[in-house]
Amino acid sequence: MSEPLLNVQGLNAFYGQGHVLHDVNLTVKSGEIVSLVGRNGAGKTTTLKSIMGVLRSRTGRVTFQGKDLTRLPSHRVARVGLAWVPEERGILSTLSVRENLELPPKRPGGWSLDKIYEHFPVLRERGRHPGSKLSGGEQQMLAIARVLSSAPKLLLLDEPSEGLAPVIVQRIGEMLQTLRDEGMSIILVEQNLRFAARLADRHYVMVNGAVVEEVARADMAAREADLLRYLSV
Repeated sequence: MSEPLLNVQGLNAFYGQGHVLHDVNLTVKSGEIVSLVGRNGAGKTTTLKSIMGVLRSRTGRVTFQGKDLTRLPSHRVARVGLAWVPEERGILSTLSVRENLELPPKRPGGWSLDKIYEHFPVLRERGRHPGSKLSGGEQQMLAIARVLSSAPKLLLLDEPSEGLAPVIVQRIGEMLQTLRDEGMSIILVEQNLRFAARLADRHYVMVNGAVVEEVARADMAAREADLLRYLSV
């Protein structure tokens, strides 16, 4: 069996004296979508921050393609092929859509502006609009599109469906399917279990900073009602 693309082992994280992640273990295979599901405060976002090196107060081991990332700062983690789209999206609201897309560093194999516009035609239409004038769904598309020029191998998405209308959530889901079909691996943090269930190959259920269960896609239909009650989402 081939080694996973990402391997997280015994991850513990701290905010000051607060112990917020407890021995988290998870893997992501190449070309796979994996979800982290749970209530607010379950530790999902903290897990992403810890993987990316944004939260440095942590123990355990994080490896990517066999390379140990545990002690690397976030900018060096990004250089090896991880990209994080935070819940607040991180776009520059005073810059135009095109300026947002042109600003990130370009790396070999990264998406060109033409390819971004091919996959996100609404961004071409809104090219001269400032980020602050976009709808929530358009901002989410821009946030995802702008990291693709850096040629990530693994995309970390924090609550991409949060606050969006159902029709936009469906479009975001279709876009993530397309990215996966093109070989992108994705960690999807979600409270929306039904959205995650349609996309992910495997699901890690988090409660109080710990992974309490791993559920395969094949088992989701039978477990969905139980998980919805369990997570209250």
